[in-house]
Amino acid sequence: MSSLIHEHIYSRLAALAEKNNYIHPDLYKQFNVKRGLRNENGTGVVVGLTSVGDVKGYELVNQIKVPTEGKLYYRGIDLKEFVLGFQSEQRRGFEECTYLLLFGKLPTKSELEEFNQILDEERELPGSFTENMILKIPSKDIMNKLQRSILVLYSQDINPDDTSISNVLKQCIQLIARFPTIISYGYQAKAHYFNKKSLFIHAPQRRIGTAENILYMIRPDNQYSRTEAETLDLSFVIHAEHGGGNNSAFATHVVSSSGTDTYSAISAAVGSLKGPKHGGANLRVREMIADIKANVPDTANKGQLKDYLWKILRKEAFNKEGLIYGMGHAIYTKSDPRAVLLKSKAYELAVEKDRVDEYHLYKDIEELSLELFRELRGEDFTICANVDLYSGFVYELLNIPPELYTPLFAAARISGWCAHRIEQLVCDNKIIRPAYANTSPHTVYSPLEDRSK
Repeated sequence: MSSLIHEHIYSRLAALAEKNNYIHPDLYKQFNVKRGLRNENGTGVVVGLTSVGDVKGYELVNQIKVPTEGKLYYRGIDLKEFVLGFQSEQRRGFEECTYLLLFGKLPTKSELEEFNQILDEERELPGSFTENMILKIPSKDIMNKLQRSILVLYSQDINPDDTSISNVLKQCIQLIARFPTIISYGYQAKAHYFNKKSLFIHAPQRRIGTAENILYMIRPDNQYSRTEAETLDLSFVIHAEHGGGNNSAFATHVVSSSGTDTYSAISAAVGSLKGPKHGGANLRVREMIADIKANVPDTANKGQLKDYLWKILRKEAFNKEGLIYGMGHAIYTKSDPRAVLLKSKAYELAVEKDRVDEYHLYKDIEELSLELFRELRGEDFTICANVDLYSGFVYELLNIPPELYTPLFAAARISGWCAHRIEQLVCDNKIIRPAYANTSPHTVYSPLEDRSK
């Protein structure tokens, strides 16, 4: 059968599948279904309890959302306070953050040193894994490579299905330590085999931490500045956790509730994060910025920039979807604390890189977008820049290739995923099994020869 015939058949079958899987939107109201697990006022449907992270972006007054400044808490500690704490002591924060998420308390100095030592011992991949899993089977998509690598690590674990907390904790720490190595080597393999670049496989180093190891492993010369390391470390801290309701953390809870192994649960979370509606948003920001630069004669001219943003909102420019990427969030209203923290560090890095003008472009997009939305929706309308507006810019300043943007998100968020998995296993042994209302009428089975097209 030729490929053209195949295309014709698949096109016909796709039309049939679409037709017979369509459910009219009115039925969701009729059956009182909370689409996307969202209430009519935009709040999330409460489906569980967690002590890992908490996201605050509004207050409910008589079931009406009242905008507030955004807050993000890790184990009850305000993210801003946490960041200011380790930054004021000029320390890296991601490993301390991971300890806090996993164990529910801030580590002492000796506990943090011990934890760092454990991570250092686990960063290297098992023998022959790099050659057989990464170099011999390169992937154009690093998230795909990460997901496959996790499942292969299952086969190299002598006790993979043991869901005791001691064993799960060991598996989690190994994965947290190995994610940066897997994505760094996965990128090197992709760059070499698909982009014809030189291949560099640098062994992870001890005593430099997660962020510095990534910069060390993805760069040919292993070189990076202190500001670069601090910025990537901050990015990891603010992406490490975002409550139990975000799509990938919820996926971790759902899959873990079935009693399956750690590798399957974390692989499912990676698959969730890979989706452009979840982990790929900063790539959309990058694409939008490139489009703005190509179509606005003078991006420093706020009038020209605002006019083009208007066109984007009216679906006349960029991808015609009518969205200014990097603006707005499902929970945050007045501010996204992650964006506030990263924006400040982005300026510091932009000064070092002599790219302050570009920083101002992002800042102007944020400020002009706020003006546009108020003009469109009224002065009381509240919207804020989200973390994706500045994270893509930061990665660009760090000269990190775009194909690593979402994998870096995964390497940070795995700390939260593992905390949620442990919490699910400790607290709730009931399988998550929500209900779906069925809309199909009951019909009678007909013999093959009696069926019409």
